[in-house]
Amino acid sequence: MFCRLRTLKSSALLVSIIAGLSACGDKDNQFTDVQPPLPPAPPEAPVTPPALPSFDTDGVLEANIRWTDYGVPHVTADNLESMSFGVGYAFAQDNLCILADQIIKYNSERAKYLGPDRVPGSGDSEHLINDFGFLTVGIREQAEQNFASLSKNSRAMLSGYTQGYNQYLRDTGVANIDPSCANQPWVEEIDGVDLLTYSLGVALLPGAANFLGPMFIAAPPGENPLPRPVTASVTGENQSSANSKLPFKISPEVTLPERNPQEMGSNGWGLGSDMTENGMGMVLGNPHFPHTGNLRFWQFHTTIPGHLNVMGGSLMGLPGAVNIGFNENMAWTHTFSTAEHFVVYQLALDENDPSNLTHKVDGNRRTIFERDMQIEVAIGPGVTIELEKTSYYTNYGPMIVVPGNFDWGSGNAFAIKDANLPNYDVIDHWLAMNLSSNMEEFKQAFKDYDGVIFNNTMAASKSGEVFYIDDSTVPGLGATALNELATNPVLIGTKALAGFTVLPGFISAFDFDGPVPYENAPKYEGTDYVQNSNDSFWLTNFDNPITGVSPLYGQVGNQQSLRSRMAHKLLADAAGSDAKFNMMEVEEALMGNRNYLGEAIANELISICQANRESSIDVNGTMVSLGDACDALSAWDGTMNKASVGAHLFREFAFQFRRDPQWAVEYDVNDVLNTPNGLLDNDTTLTQLATAVDKINRAGIALDASLGEVQFVEKSTASGEASGERLPWGGAHNVEGGFNVFDARTSNNGTELPRHTYPLMDSTSILSAEGQGYHITYGSSWMFIANFTEDGPVARGLLSYSQSHNPESEQSDDQTKLYSEQPQLRPLRFTEADIAANLVKEMTVSNAAME
Repeated sequence: MFCRLRTLKSSALLVSIIAGLSACGDKDNQFTDVQPPLPPAPPEAPVTPPALPSFDTDGVLEANIRWTDYGVPHVTADNLESMSFGVGYAFAQDNLCILADQIIKYNSERAKYLGPDRVPGSGDSEHLINDFGFLTVGIREQAEQNFASLSKNSRAMLSGYTQGYNQYLRDTGVANIDPSCANQPWVEEIDGVDLLTYSLGVALLPGAANFLGPMFIAAPPGENPLPRPVTASVTGENQSSANSKLPFKISPEVTLPERNPQEMGSNGWGLGSDMTENGMGMVLGNPHFPHTGNLRFWQFHTTIPGHLNVMGGSLMGLPGAVNIGFNENMAWTHTFSTAEHFVVYQLALDENDPSNLTHKVDGNRRTIFERDMQIEVAIGPGVTIELEKTSYYTNYGPMIVVPGNFDWGSGNAFAIKDANLPNYDVIDHWLAMNLSSNMEEFKQAFKDYDGVIFNNTMAASKSGEVFYIDDSTVPGLGATALNELATNPVLIGTKALAGFTVLPGFISAFDFDGPVPYENAPKYEGTDYVQNSNDSFWLTNFDNPITGVSPLYGQVGNQQSLRSRMAHKLLADAAGSDAKFNMMEVEEALMGNRNYLGEAIANELISICQANRESSIDVNGTMVSLGDACDALSAWDGTMNKASVGAHLFREFAFQFRRDPQWAVEYDVNDVLNTPNGLLDNDTTLTQLATAVDKINRAGIALDASLGEVQFVEKSTASGEASGERLPWGGAHNVEGGFNVFDARTSNNGTELPRHTYPLMDSTSILSAEGQGYHITYGSSWMFIANFTEDGPVARGLLSYSQSHNPESEQSDDQTKLYSEQPQLRPLRFTEADIAANLVKEMTVSNAAME
């Protein structure tokens, strides 16, 4: 990670923050009450809870579950706890192994069950880093101390969901569950504190969770940061000697973290009465997330008669609320925000403290606190040892060290402050969206809560209103910090190099107390449209640009991604001559697999190729002829569908083009959607095309193959082997400016469950010679379109990787096969009549036998 940032050095650019900013700030701010940071308690509920029952009066939980086609559960109960009980039961049937894995992850028990390393014996120390890291940020402690202070609704849903999960585990038996984790000692019953801990951990995904390595090696100069055996006496002896007694090596590689290491993305549209044929609201939801691991979506439908009726998809472990979906009057979706959710603070160490455990704020001395923590580590079957290490904190948050970039010493040190640490609003916020009956109630959810941790939100109402907000949890910096961040070249340069904001921690005016309030978040509302494809808030509505918000939300005036340009193009031309959308037109816009780069430059590329078809181009000592490539490109239909001949050749060219774009016309902020454009006819363009040809030749793939022969989904067996069944796959990639995006990801998927991947040929594309193509493991996941009608919402959707992780389940690949046959959505069964007509199985689950 961050190989491109090796030039960032704390001794140069970062230290200059002191000289450049020491005159800023309010010197009257005095820190007279300096205490070690304590886990904050959740605030009292800001609004009157919804008028629906949270708990059953007799303590008996009961829910009716009806499964329709493709394994979608429809859960009906008469209170929140029972509803969540049913959801937890149905979820566990499909994905128990994933959540069980995540519980030990966030409870700091990976090393206890799986040993110190992710790759056994490697010394990568990934499990040690995970376990000590989440102890350092304190999410388990926060959950234990504050569970009772949560709202009644949150407690009911956490309680019900975990009881449903446990009920399924009891009913099925640990030997009979998904074989990926059957009989594993880490598969145990869980409780509400476990699930709250998980929720608090998920909130840190775009922030502090990426700094666990830097926390692991953070220590003052001269102190060994690595863990030590609890039973060994280190008094009077060198800690390095104590570490040498461990039966494994600890040699982690810690580099600069990324804010979005899994490159989470999405498309979202909210279409209002001006943009739909029937004059009612419509929403397109299209999150691009990993197809394996902890960020899988799961589809379900919940009903509490008279109170709640909502359908959609949610990430693993959200206890009963729908993340992306619709009810009778509102539909909404999310995309990953460009906003920042944390600040790294540069501390000015007190030169009079040789221990380097004191820093100054506005000239006042403040302590860097130490705290010892312990974990269990497996060193053999059934054998564990206890390790202890010291973590360090300031009132900003945990200390971090990245060698050569963010070092502790020479007068400086660094700490991270995450606006989502902790975030107790997640359940209440999404529940409020689920319960909203009109746009005003939907907006009220964002005024009352800050639980949409890293997302933009787009919504449409039955009456045809649309709304956009980036109410992700963004540090609420004051005027001094915002002004300096926008104008000071030192801070601007540091952010450009690091990829995140670094501010002076020695001036109180740069600190923040909480997230940006609703009033100051970027927003748009109207009756036309809102959209986002992971560029900033700026052009949510092209005719009404959003400006004047904190720079932590993202850029204004920036060049748009090819996917964003494709989104605007689809909004402009995919609705037909009437310029108003119906559901089928929106589905075709999503599933048509157009791509912006191909539509912009493919004809010019073919012309350049044809003019040089008899030439041989030198690619790293290999002479490459272009004749066959010209024929393959000429046969390409311009889309990324299964039958598209030569689509992979254009994609490989696009990967080369991205590294050094040869646009004929540069970006013009006055023509955002049309620039840059055109293709330069030069040697660089020819070499890029020849390099693409050479790579495909070396992979042993025909230049005129169809995309369906090259791009595929192949599931893993329970033991992590390739299943051998390859499903041809249509769909585009970000690199060519696709909208319906898929990708091949071989990195850590957030779980320790076994899976197979095919090694990529190199870092310049996603082509695998061993896999003979593109092995899809990421992209369009939970897709849906909901359009309101006079008779209620009509919706179509698909979960591209299917409902269940269990490879033995019919629901592990049924929707995947449907998409493979032809990119398409399917009807979503929302009405009672539709559910009854498509009923597959029904049961009533209860905990009565356990009472």
